[in-house]
Amino acid sequence: MAQQVFAYIAHKEGTADDTALELVAAAKKLDPNASVTAIVFGPDAVCNDVAASYNEVWKIGTDAYPNAEVIRKALVNILPADAILLVPHDTFGMDLAPGLSVKLDSAFVADAVDFEGIEDGKLKVVRQEYSGMVSTHVLCDISNGAVINVRPGAFQPDESKSAGGQVTDKTGDAGDLGETTRRFLEIVEAEAGDVDITKSEILISVGRGIEDEDNLEIISELAEAMGGDVSCSRPIVDAKWLEKSRQVGTSGQTVKPKVYMALGISGSFQHMGGIKGAPFMVAVNKNPKAPIFQVADVGVVADILEFVPELSEKVGEAK
Repeated sequence: MAQQVFAYIAHKEGTADDTALELVAAAKKLDPNASVTAIVFGPDAVCNDVAASYNEVWKIGTDAYPNAEVIRKALVNILPADAILLVPHDTFGMDLAPGLSVKLDSAFVADAVDFEGIEDGKLKVVRQEYSGMVSTHVLCDISNGAVINVRPGAFQPDESKSAGGQVTDKTGDAGDLGETTRRFLEIVEAEAGDVDITKSEILISVGRGIEDEDNLEIISELAEAMGGDVSCSRPIVDAKWLEKSRQVGTSGQTVKPKVYMALGISGSFQHMGGIKGAPFMVAVNKNPKAPIFQVADVGVVADILEFVPELSEKVGEAK
């Protein structure tokens, strides 16, 4: 495949997001021989941060980040006609990518979790439907390029750092971005609750499989036994069983623990999008086809109401 592969680099406060290394792995799965170029809108610190992992880094100096309207204009000006661009499938990526594919007259695929090779100019992309219960294989015609949203956490970060890419300033090629109909104001961080789960090294996270609010007590007992904190998926917050500050996911908190235990959680992309840093993941779910098992290091098919009390007892005995 002669087409160039690019990766859009998300960053915050001068540090590249974890998805920067995940997109390297995704690009290599897409094409093992591809030369991958990172595109950074923002400071030199981010460019230098990712240079070791990419063959080349294109820098666009602008204070518009993260205004998708401005960035979309710049990308149209600098990307080759048949480029393949990988973008994280997060809130910003979903704002940026679909409209960009229209302006580039290229294919668009949302929420890709895997790639299975290229045949006759068509890339086979794996997506998930019905909350991850079904995997679908999409044939994407990449002859005119493609913009692909890649699910955060779907690829293990490539930490080889052997590329040593050169940083090239493309600000001049981005053109006059002109006036836009919207402007970025600020990022408002969610308030931390009684426990700041973003700082927790061990998280015991519970989903709708807990069935009843009274059953949360067994989750708290396990968290105490393991020296961790309780977190949850969105249905638990919607039911008002736990406060919003305990929610992990794209509409909740972004966490980076060393150990993450998912109890009765299916593993939708909205939830998994809030988990960074490739923690050691343990999943317990009575549905053997739950998508959480595809990313778990250890998977247990069991009813959490029966399994959790036994695990708490065994942890107590071990301690």
